[in-house]
Amino acid sequence: MNNSIEEGKSIAITSYILIIGVLIAMSMNSENKNSFASFHIRQALGLSLAFISFGAIISNFDSFMITFPMWICISILWTYGIFSAIQGQMRPIPLVGNLFQKWFKSIG
Repeated sequence: MNNSIEEGKSIAITSYILIIGVLIAMSMNSENKNSFASFHIRQALGLSLAFISFGAIISNFDSFMITFPMWICISILWTYGIFSAIQGQMRPIPLVGNLFQKWFKSIG
């Protein structure tokens, strides 16, 4: 298991570079499936889609009081996810991580 984590760590970290990182990580993980990398690809995909979706909705309000908390929330969740990947742990992102795993179970 430890060897699997070390092999998938670079793919997992790459996946947290917004949506382009997810696409790169998915192609890197397509040949030899790594469960650690797949877990983090699903987490990063969910975060990227949440960021884009919330950004599209919140941009209509054009208010700092609305956009700033969204940026803080996404930044905290992203930091949690990438540090989890760096440490070699498969911890779901708080609040939404288990949903991302369920929704995107066929990805990765």
